[in-house]
Amino acid sequence: MTAKTAAVAAADVPVAAKLEALLNLQHLDSQLDEIRRVRGDLPEEVQDLEDEIAGYEVRVKKFDEEISGLQDFIKSRKLASKEAENLIKKYDEQQQNVRNNREYEAIGKEIELQRLEIQISDKKIKESQYQMDVKNAEIAGTKSKLDERRKDLTNKKGELDTIIAENEEDERTIMQQREVAAAPIEERLLTAYHRVRGNVRNGLAVVLVRRDACGGCFNSVPPQRQADIISHKKIIVCEHCGRILADVEGRVSVN
Repeated sequence: MTAKTAAVAAADVPVAAKLEALLNLQHLDSQLDEIRRVRGDLPEEVQDLEDEIAGYEVRVKKFDEEISGLQDFIKSRKLASKEAENLIKKYDEQQQNVRNNREYEAIGKEIELQRLEIQISDKKIKESQYQMDVKNAEIAGTKSKLDERRKDLTNKKGELDTIIAENEEDERTIMQQREVAAAPIEERLLTAYHRVRGNVRNGLAVVLVRRDACGGCFNSVPPQRQADIISHKKIIVCEHCGRILADVEGRVSVN
């Protein structure tokens, strides 16, 4: 059956059958809600820990990249110092063979420039080393937190996996039943059902009228509206909360 054919078939289902299917679907979803409620905040806690761990891992990676950059910089400054030392030796030798004071002074200035280059390199190396020490300390602290969070995650996942395993078979069965229950419900109505479920705290999108009131928000439902609900001629929703009013408890059919 194509999607279009299925949609047409669902649209041709009598309203009473749609309401019965919706009630059945709500019953199954409520069972699933109860199963998942046992998990409490564990899924959210696991997700939060995973997000926190990912954040720490990104931070450590960034620190590692920064330290690698500092190491490369220190290496380049050490090479610069070595080159300056070699030039100083070269200039010292040249200075011994100058022919006049002008050449002597010119070479002397070059030697001073290279000595200044060595001083600058030494200073920058010390500064970079200090930055590396600071970042290594930050990495150590971050990795310590990371290890703690990973242990917490392992424990939380273990708890969650145990709870899921205990209810796995029941949940799978209900999900299969749910698929069958949703089949006769047209897409438009199913979308509305899910929207209401997402907007109410207890997950009840389809309710009965009980004691002349909506079974979801408990606001009064007038007698004429109850008669319309009992007739099952159209889908009627609570004017206060938007829940689908499937039937009246203890109703007397007017069919």
